[in-house]
Amino acid sequence: MTNPVAIEQAVKAGHLLPAAADNIRAFLAANLPAWAGASIEELVAQGAWAELNDRFYRYLEFGTGGMRGRTIARRPAAAETGTPGPDGAPAHAAIGSNVLNDFTLIRAVIGLYRYTQRYLESRGVKVVPRFVIAHDMRYFSRHFCELAASAWVRLGGEAFIFDGPRPTPQLSFEVRRQGAHAGVVITASHNPPHDNGFKAYFDDGAQVVPPHDKGIVEAVNAVPLADLAPFLNKDLGRVVTLGREADDDYLAAAATAIIDPEVIRQAKLKVVFTNIHGCGAIHALPLLLHAGCDVSAVPSQLNFDPRFPTVKSPNPENAEALAEGVALADRLGADVVMATDPDADRMGVAVRNRAGKMELLTGNQIGALLAEYRLTQFKASGLIPAAGSDRVCLIKTFVTTQLQDAIGRGHGVKVINTLTGFKWIAAKLRAYEERTLAKLAPGFDYAGAPFAARARLLQEHATFYAFGTEESYGYLANDYIRDKDGNSACLMFAELCAAVKARGLTVPEYLDSIYLRYGFYLEGVINLYYEGASGSAKIRRILETYRAQPPAAFGAIAVTKFEDFGRQDIRDADGELIPKQDLYFVTLGNGYTFAARGSGTEPKMKFYVFANATVKSDGELAAVKAATRRTLDGVCALIEADARRRAEG
Repeated sequence: MTNPVAIEQAVKAGHLLPAAADNIRAFLAANLPAWAGASIEELVAQGAWAELNDRFYRYLEFGTGGMRGRTIARRPAAAETGTPGPDGAPAHAAIGSNVLNDFTLIRAVIGLYRYTQRYLESRGVKVVPRFVIAHDMRYFSRHFCELAASAWVRLGGEAFIFDGPRPTPQLSFEVRRQGAHAGVVITASHNPPHDNGFKAYFDDGAQVVPPHDKGIVEAVNAVPLADLAPFLNKDLGRVVTLGREADDDYLAAAATAIIDPEVIRQAKLKVVFTNIHGCGAIHALPLLLHAGCDVSAVPSQLNFDPRFPTVKSPNPENAEALAEGVALADRLGADVVMATDPDADRMGVAVRNRAGKMELLTGNQIGALLAEYRLTQFKASGLIPAAGSDRVCLIKTFVTTQLQDAIGRGHGVKVINTLTGFKWIAAKLRAYEERTLAKLAPGFDYAGAPFAARARLLQEHATFYAFGTEESYGYLANDYIRDKDGNSACLMFAELCAAVKARGLTVPEYLDSIYLRYGFYLEGVINLYYEGASGSAKIRRILETYRAQPPAAFGAIAVTKFEDFGRQDIRDADGELIPKQDLYFVTLGNGYTFAARGSGTEPKMKFYVFANATVKSDGELAAVKAATRRTLDGVCALIEADARRRAEG
């Protein structure tokens, strides 16, 4: 039995946060399994107060991507570890309120179910709440998936799961395919192996946005720990396992990302693909092969593995994660390397330059390349007017390269900037769809309409979405799917590479042609990691002091404009009000800008810095690139130093 005196003394001595102590007591009083109580008792007896603070100082919150956090503790208790599995998995996910484990997951499922049921009742819809769950290959992902499905069915709903790991974009598609009311993906995306997550989706196949996100959080917070015990044992008797048709339909939807199928078939494009031990190979490989690419998978990274043993981080934006793919591409003479993250919603690439070397592209560069190519092709095919139209749009986040704003202006189409997270892009797609359906005959089969027909109807009644992206390597071709999709992104990029190859150019040369047309744009990202309870306080200090004492200058460069998205009314290109958020946009005297925000899914503070310069000729481009990089690096150093001072108070 855990000694309550030891907990009280630790609080009085300042070792244990009062909030952590309250949550520990609540867990101990909830009649949870013996191993859970034994784990807390062991950590208290050891005086592991920092560990207990990190595990219990709060409950996991919904951010831009739902809940995400540790599943395996920094300092596991013996009762948690048990007999580790062959892949090193402990017997149980770590106990704690700030940890993704059986208890926080079931609490989230119960809250999501109750909110969904109330929402349906408020609309006069008398149906059983329908729920789809997907999962990746991380520690406990399959267990959490089955536990969530079991709990939903026991609550009175219908639940659908896949027979194994599936990517996040397929979950988005399947929610719409099933006519489901909610969905979840168990994944921590590209986070380290010790993490897992709970991405929540609503009936449009998109991640939850207001008012649903706040409503779900309130419903989850209202679930007492005492309600969890009946759901801790799985019962899958009434859970439906999805069959081959689900994969076939998703593949068909993802394949609509191609604009000109012939260009890939004729180019004989040689592609190296790596899923970095994740879900990407399930669909990206058949999509690329069927499109006509000569594809080779990286064999050492093809199998599912929650340890991600061949990389430091399964993040396709990191050069190290693509290293084995680049080595294989050099041996085979491949044109391009493509990599997807563990849940296959993000894609990174390396392309061969004129010197024959593989060159990594940033997410901003990939997005700009695809935006320029797709708008050009849509015009060439007559899908959108040659002069452009305000009924056609690109959608990007505020923290994505401003080169895309320039590309949109150059093509005469609308550019919508949203808050960070593809859920905001998906919310736009839902609004355009609903506006269009309101003008059509009741019962019109929008889901079954061909892509060209959708494009025509959207331009006639609302806005046609031509492409969307965010700087963190997320891209979405069209509105068949309502979240970023690394699988269809592979197809889009393969088509671009094939078209560029047919013109006798390399992809970096095509990118340079874009710079010559619109100007040179360069971006920098500053990530300040602050984990645990103390780290959360540091991130909060940065955000609060930016609001209370906005920066006036960075070195000799003055701040000329400061926008506070949490206080000011800021509208997008549709004239719609941007939801309030702790996001700051700063304009500097030299024309550079930067955005500051706390990550919604990781324990870090992020700064996105944007530089640009005019380019008068091809001959001066190299010099402009070098000069801009030097200036940007200097500005980033000043911004980071200022933020670190603010963090320490």
